Amino acid sequence: MRLTSKGRYAVRAMLDLTVHSNGNPVRLQEISTRQNISLHYLEQLFRKLRNGQAVKSVRGPGGGYVLARAMDQIAIKDVLDCVGENTNPAKDIVGSEAESADTTEFHLSKNYFSNLGVIMRDYLATTSLGDLVRKSKETDAQVAANRAEARPAADAVPQSNIRTSIGEVNQ
Repeated sequence: MRLTSKGRYAVRAMLDLTVHSNGNPVRLQEISTRQNISLHYLEQLFRKLRNGQAVKSVRGPGGGYVLARAMDQIAIKDVLDCVGENTNPAKDIVGSEAESADTTEFHLSKNYFSNLGVIMRDYLATTSLGDLVRKSKETDAQVAANRAEARPAADAVPQSNIRTSIGEVNQ
């Protein structure tokens, strides 16, 4: 499986929509700006996501897109499937390769990659947008705590191991 920009951008855009929606429609222009993804490309992706029933469009002033289901009911696999992403690493092992390489090693490797595909699809199916949003909040809290611990006290004077005072600068 080679995850293309189409799949990565679709997941990022869906996560952005999930985080910034709060039940209200989100405009694609806002997602485009925050995620640095072309508006034209997002329009194409969201057309596929709408057809795949992952999002709903809301027309009119204040319109945009909302999730079609709860964030815990939309798996990452659903998002990738909507945009046509290949999640099967053995999908390309067909046709002329199968005919010309009818060996034990070919069948062993094909079965191995088919099993890997099953594991990957299961993992993608058991991870929802909600899982990733919650993980994001945990990570943000952890990063903030680490920054607070690393920040020196406001009245502490930073110590340098190189020079003890500014007067030692070569002139």
